[in-house]
Amino acid sequence: MKETTAAEVRGSTDRLRKSEKDQAWIAKIFKKRICTTFVEDSFSNGALCQCGREREAHSTVALGDYFGTAIVNRWDSAQHSSEYPTDAFGEVQFAGASKRHSYFLRLSCDTQPSLVYNLMTIHWHLPAPNLVVSIVGGEGRAKVKTWVREVLRQGLVKASQRAGAWILTTGLREGIGRCVGVAVRDHATAASSDSLNKVVAVGIAPWGLVHQKDQLIKTQGSFPARYFVQNPVRDSCCLDKNYQAFLLVDDGSEGRPGGDTVFRTKLEDYISHQRTGIWGSGTINIPVLCMLISGDPNNLERVDLSLKNSMPWLVLAGSGGLADFLTDLLENVSSAPVFTSASESDGEPGPSVDLREKVAERVKKHFPAEPEPDKLVERALSIYQSRDLISIHHGEQESPTDFDTVLLRTLVGASKQRSSVEASPYNEELKLAVAWNRVDIAKSELFNGDIEWRYEDLEESMTDVLINDKPQFVQLFTENGLDIMKYMTYGRLEQLYRSVEESTLLYQLLQRRLAVRLGTTTVVPAAASEPKSPSKLTEENLESGLMADFTIFEISGVLDLLLGDICQPFYHDVLGLDGISSRRRVLKRAGKRLRDDRSYVTKRCPEPWAPLFIWAVLQNRSEMATFFWEMTEESVLTALSGCKILREMSKLEVETEIQLSMKELAQTFESQANGVYSTCYRNDESRSFTLLIRKSNVWGGTTCLQMGMGADARLFFSHDGVQSLLSKIWWGDMKRDTALWKLLLTFFCPFLCYSNLISFRESDQQEEEERDGEEELSGREANHHYGTTVFSYSELKQMEADGQPSSPRSPSIRDVPEQYIPPPPRPFILSRWRQFWCAPITSFLGNVLMYFLFLVLYAYVLLLDFTRPPAGPAISEYVLYFWVFTMVCEEIRETFFIGVVTWRQTFRVYIQDVWNRFDLLAITLFILGTIGRLFSWTHELGRDILCVSFMVFTLRLIHIFAIHKELGPKIIIVGKMVKDVFFFLFFLGVWIMAYGVANQALLYSYDPALDRVFRRVFYRPYLHIYGQIPVEEVDVKKNWDVQCTNNRTLIEEGAEPCRSSFSNWLVVTLLIIYLLVTNILLINLLIAMFSNTFNEVQANSESYWKFQRYSLIVQYHSKPSLAPPFIILSHINLFIKRKIRKVASIKVQHFVLELSRKETNRLMTWETIQKEDFLSAQNKIQKSTDSERLKRMSVKMDGVVKHLTENRDVEQRLQALENEMENCSNALRWIVDTLAQGGAFKPPRPPPTFRDGVPSSSSSS
Repeated sequence: MKETTAAEVRGSTDRLRKSEKDQAWIAKIFKKRICTTFVEDSFSNGALCQCGREREAHSTVALGDYFGTAIVNRWDSAQHSSEYPTDAFGEVQFAGASKRHSYFLRLSCDTQPSLVYNLMTIHWHLPAPNLVVSIVGGEGRAKVKTWVREVLRQGLVKASQRAGAWILTTGLREGIGRCVGVAVRDHATAASSDSLNKVVAVGIAPWGLVHQKDQLIKTQGSFPARYFVQNPVRDSCCLDKNYQAFLLVDDGSEGRPGGDTVFRTKLEDYISHQRTGIWGSGTINIPVLCMLISGDPNNLERVDLSLKNSMPWLVLAGSGGLADFLTDLLENVSSAPVFTSASESDGEPGPSVDLREKVAERVKKHFPAEPEPDKLVERALSIYQSRDLISIHHGEQESPTDFDTVLLRTLVGASKQRSSVEASPYNEELKLAVAWNRVDIAKSELFNGDIEWRYEDLEESMTDVLINDKPQFVQLFTENGLDIMKYMTYGRLEQLYRSVEESTLLYQLLQRRLAVRLGTTTVVPAAASEPKSPSKLTEENLESGLMADFTIFEISGVLDLLLGDICQPFYHDVLGLDGISSRRRVLKRAGKRLRDDRSYVTKRCPEPWAPLFIWAVLQNRSEMATFFWEMTEESVLTALSGCKILREMSKLEVETEIQLSMKELAQTFESQANGVYSTCYRNDESRSFTLLIRKSNVWGGTTCLQMGMGADARLFFSHDGVQSLLSKIWWGDMKRDTALWKLLLTFFCPFLCYSNLISFRESDQQEEEERDGEEELSGREANHHYGTTVFSYSELKQMEADGQPSSPRSPSIRDVPEQYIPPPPRPFILSRWRQFWCAPITSFLGNVLMYFLFLVLYAYVLLLDFTRPPAGPAISEYVLYFWVFTMVCEEIRETFFIGVVTWRQTFRVYIQDVWNRFDLLAITLFILGTIGRLFSWTHELGRDILCVSFMVFTLRLIHIFAIHKELGPKIIIVGKMVKDVFFFLFFLGVWIMAYGVANQALLYSYDPALDRVFRRVFYRPYLHIYGQIPVEEVDVKKNWDVQCTNNRTLIEEGAEPCRSSFSNWLVVTLLIIYLLVTNILLINLLIAMFSNTFNEVQANSESYWKFQRYSLIVQYHSKPSLAPPFIILSHINLFIKRKIRKVASIKVQHFVLELSRKETNRLMTWETIQKEDFLSAQNKIQKSTDSERLKRMSVKMDGVVKHLTENRDVEQRLQALENEMENCSNALRWIVDTLAQGGAFKPPRPPPTFRDGVPSSSSSS
C-alpha cells in the first residue's frame, strides 16, 4: 500500500471528523481488552473473577479452561485478556450541557502512544500543546481543601491558559478531576473568544471505573453518544462534562483502579519527545510536568516510574497523603548521606542504613496502616535518588497568581539536570518562555540587563518565534543582541516560507508556482487529496512528509502574481535571471540554477526587514506585519505595498472571515501610509514630493504613486500633498489659478502666451527654491537633482540639458557625483513657448478640441460625403483615414514605447485601462469598416461597421469628464450602474423568456416563421415594458385589421396565421402578471440598485475624483504637445531624437526620479524620523484613550493587590516566628527554673533578668 505522507494525513482531516463512514478505520487500529481466562476470586465464593466481572459475563472459552485456571493464583491483564476491535469511540454529548461535544476513545492499555497523540492532534483537532501538566492523586470522594482548589483555579489553570497547555487528569467527577474541570470551564467562559491559547483538559481513566459506560458503546462509533450523568455508585464515577477529550484505557478489568498507569506514563514520555510549535517547528520538546496532589501509597509506583523516564515532578506540600510524605522525605532527610562505598552482596552502591531507617520511620509515620511497608521504603529510596527532578511547592503559604513562574522554574531546574555542561544556563528557560509565549517572564527574568545574550543564543529561538507568530519576542530579540542582518539570509527566507501552513492561500500559490517549475500541469491541494489508510499514522510517516521545497523562485512568482507589473520581478538578481524577458527561458535558467548551485542560500538579504514584512503580510499576520513595517525604512511605500498585496489576496481568498481580515489590515496599512506622509508633508513639502516619485530599489523600481494606484489607495491619493504634486505637474510652469478662458484664448491665439494674459511662475522664485534645496543637501557634495521634483516640461528639458546619460538607470547609482555646471539660459521666446505648449493641461485642451473636430469630420463623412466604390473615397474621407492613422500611431507609442519593461508587460498594462479598450475597439471597427467599404459587395456592411465605430469613438469622449470635480465621479457611477444593469438583465431575461414563449404558444397554434417567432418571443415582450402593447392582437374580442389564415400551406409560405381564441383569458392573465412583475417589481429593483450605487459613490465622490485624476494626468503628461493629426510631427521628431540621435528622455518614465545612494540614504533617514514622530503621536493618542487608562489602572491595582498579599504573607510569617520565639522563651525559662531548683551546681553569676518585666517562676515561688 502506498505510504501515507504527513501532507495527505493533514489534508484529509476535514473529511475525517464527524462522519461515521470516514472514521470506521478507528476500530481497525485501536483495540479493547476482554478477559479470556476466568481466575476465581477467593473472596466471592466463585461468583467473581479477579478481573472484577461476574462469571456470567465471561465467554464459554474463558470458563472452559479449568486446567489453566487451576494453576493461576493472580489475574494478569497481559496473559488473561485479549484484544478486539474497539466498540466505543467518537463524540459524546452530556445531558444538560452545551452543544459542544467531547471526543472519547476506548483503547487497550498496550496501545502505541504515537497513534493516540496523532489522533488527538490531527483528527480531533486539539491544538498541539506547549506544556503538558499531568495531575496525579486526589482521586476518590475526599473533600478537596479550599486552598488546593484556589491553586488549581487561580494558579494551574490560569498558567496553563497562558502557556497553551494540556492538563491530564482522570477526567471523572470526583476529587481533583472535578475541581480541574470546573476551573477549566470558568476560565474558558471568562477568556476572550479571540484568545490564541486554550486550555485542553484531557481525561485518562480506566474503562472499568466509568459509570454507565454502556451508553458509549456502539460498534460503528457514536456521533454523538448521549451520556446521562447520574449519581455514581460504589467503585465507579461519571465522566466530567468540562473535558475536551477522554481516553478510556481498558486492561480487561472491571472496577479496578490503576489500569491506566502504564499507558499514561508512556503517553507522557512520548509527548515529551515531540517538538513545540506549528508542526513541530519549535526549538524545544514539549515540556511535560507531573504534579502530585495528595495521593495514596499506590501512587508511589507511578512517581517512581515517571522519574525513571526523567520526568520532572511538582509536589503540592500540605495537600495530604503521599504529597506530605514526599515533602517530609525530601526536606527533612536531605542532609543525610545517600550512598555507602559498596554493598557486600553485589558490589554496587546503595543507600546507607541510616537513610533507610529514616525513610522507614517516615513511612510508618505517614502510612501506619500499610500492610507492606518494605515495598514503600524501596520505592521511596528509589525516588530519593532522583530528588533533583522533584520540586516542592507550598501552595498554602504562597500566592497562586505566580504559579506560572513556579512551573517555569521547576521545568528549568529539571532540564539543567539533563542538559550538557557547555549549554548556556539560561537557554532552557528562554526556550520555555518562548514556547509559552510569556514575554513578560522573559523581560523580567532574562532580559533585565543582568545577562549578556549572544547571537548564537537567540538564533534558534528567533526562527521559532517567527514561524509561530510571536512578534513581541521578535522585538525583544532584536533589541537584545540579535543582528537581523546576520540572521536574514536567503536560505532562512526559504525556510520561513516552507513553514507555511497548508491550509493557507499562500501555500496553494507557492505550490502552483512549484508545479510550474517542476513541469507538472496540475497540482492537487493537500486538502483535496484522497485520504490514505489511517493505519499509517505513525511518527515515522509524519516525519517523512517533508515540507515542500519552496525556493525564492516560487516566492518571486507569487509576488509577481500579486504585485503585477507595478514592480520588477523580485529576487531575479539573486538567481541570475536579470535581463531575461522570455518566461520559458526564465524557467529553464531557474531550474538549472536550483538543481546545480544553491550557493545563494548563504547570502544575506540587503534589506532584511522588507522580506520579513512581505512574509508576514502574505500570511495575514497583523501584529507581526505591523512590527516589521515599523522597522523598515521606506515606510510609506512599504505600507502601500502591503495594502496592494492584501487586497489582491483578498480577491483570491475563499474564506469570508479571512477575506474580511485581509481587507481590514489593508485599510490599516493605507491609513498608516497616509499618516506618515501627512507628517512628511507638514515637515517639508519639497522632500515629500520627492518621496512620492522616488524610484525604490527595494520594491522593484516602483514609486509611491505607482504602488498607490495599483493598490487602489483612494485615501492616500486624497491627501493634499499628493494632489498638490499632481496639480503642479498638470499646470506645468503656469500658475494654478489661471482661468480656463485664458487658456482657450491663448490656444487659438498662440502669441498671447508672451503677454501677461497667462501668469507663469517667476524664474527668480524657482532659482530661490533650488538654492534652498541645495543648501539642505549640503550643496556641493550631493547630486544637484536631489530634492528636485519634476512637474514641468522646462525642468525636464533642463535635466536633459544638464548632461543626463542615455540610460535612465545610470545617473543615480554612482556614489561619486559629477560636477554640476548650470546650463546657459535659453531665449525668452523659446522658453515661454515651451512652458505653455508642453504643459499637460495644454496638451489636454488641444486633444479635446481636436477630438471634437475629428467627430465632426467623421459625422460629415458618414452623413454627407460617403460615396460608393466606383467613385472612390472623397477627400474628406482620406483626411479621416489619415487622422485615424495618426491616432493609431499614438496608441502604438503609448503601448510599446513607454518604459523599460517588456512588450508583453506594457500591453498587459495598456489593456487593463477601460478607455484603452474603447480605443482598441473603435480603431479595430474602423479598420474593418474601411476595408469593407472599399468593395462594392461589402460596401453596406462596411458602412454599418463604420457607424458602430463612430458610436464607440463618441462614447470615448466621456473620458474628458474625469478631470472635472463634479462630473468625474459620475463616470464611476455610470460604470458601476452598467454592472448593475447586467444583473438586472438576467432576471428580466428569465421573465421575458417565460412570458414570450407562453404567449406565442397560446396565441398562435402554428407559426413556422422564425423571424416572427423571435420578434414575438423576445422583442415584443421587451416593448411591453415601455407601454407598447398591441391590445387588438392579444385580446381576441378586439378587431384586428390584419389578414390572416389558418391554412398550414399558406402559413408555411409566409402568410400571417390567425389567433387562437381557445385560451385567450390565460393570455390576458399572463400579460397582467408580466407587466406587474416587470414594470413594478423589476424596474423598482433596478432603481433601488442605482440609488444604492449612487449614494455609495457620491458619499466618497471627492476621493474617487482625486484617485482617477492621477491616471489622466499621467496619460497627458506623457503625450506629445501636438494633437492628432498634427501629432505625426511629434512622432517624427521623437523618432529622430530617440532612434537616430540616441537622446534619452526622462519624460518616458512617468513620475520616476532616481537618486544616488547618498541621496537615498538621506531621504530615508528623514522619512524614518517622520515615521517615528507619527508613531509617537499615535502612541500618545492611544494612551490617552479611556480603554488604555483603564488598562493601566488595572495593572496598578493588580500590583497593589499583589503587594498587599505579600504583606499579608509576611505578617503571617512574622506571627509564626513570634509564636516560635515565645515557645523558645518559655522553654528556656523552664530550663532555668529547673536548674535553679535542683541545686546540682552553683552558677557563677545570677540569671539574667527579662526586659519585659516578666518574673521567673523561681522568684515568684
